[in-house]
Amino acid sequence: MAINPADFDFISKIVREQCAIVLEKGKEYLVDSRLMPLVHQEKLESIENLVRKIKSEPRGSLKDAVIEAMTTNETSFFRDIHPFETLKKEILPELLEKRKAKKELNIWCGASSSGQEPYSLVMLLKNDFPQLNSWKVSFSASDISNQMLNRCKSGIYSQLEINRGLPAPLMVKYFERIGTEWQVKEDLRKMIQFRIINLSEAWPMMPPVDLLMMRNVLIYFDVEMKKNILGRIRRLLRPDGYLFLGAAETTLNLDENFERMPFKQSGCYRLKQG
Repeated sequence: MAINPADFDFISKIVREQCAIVLEKGKEYLVDSRLMPLVHQEKLESIENLVRKIKSEPRGSLKDAVIEAMTTNETSFFRDIHPFETLKKEILPELLEKRKAKKELNIWCGASSSGQEPYSLVMLLKNDFPQLNSWKVSFSASDISNQMLNRCKSGIYSQLEINRGLPAPLMVKYFERIGTEWQVKEDLRKMIQFRIINLSEAWPMMPPVDLLMMRNVLIYFDVEMKKNILGRIRRLLRPDGYLFLGAAETTLNLDENFERMPFKQSGCYRLKQG
């Protein structure tokens, strides 16, 4: 049974209050698909009963479980490929040249989901830029979901997830078989610091960032929150650093301090020079 309007409004309200994600009318199907596994897990008959239970236990763990379910996003290794080609051929060679005196590089993936993006990037660093072995590379990856971060830390993926975007040579080089699944090798897992960050709330102290991946997350926020987040990114990003957004995202009409770089389908931005 499809979610009724009142229950959709209730779920939309708590998701917006907790993490500023906007669920507009027409996204009822998304709430249905994300919450039905939770309904079954709790041995309830419907989302209506789930909502009723949350209302009767407003400080219980069920509300947190709903937030976890609604903020879990699908991803894949080397998603959309063009940004990673741009990183390999243009951005990283430039940054390494500019940072060669200090040999330090700071990277943040701001919406790591189940980990495929940060692990794709760390494989790119290891495979194509071996000189970084002697550098100090600070690599942070964050998400709002504890469940997703635990998956990230484990680095374990199903065969289906491995098949989605991961080149076979990289699988052989950087993964180990664990039963029917595959696990990122420990040395790569140790390169990334995974942490909880709610982008709509105060961010922890971080060093100035050279490369910031904030792909496919701004689309979930309203205009004011997008402006807020871009403003904070502007203050965190080094003057010659780079920001990557998703294919459906832009800084246009949100923050005039950014300029889009002319790299094919990469979603690459930097702060306007001068």
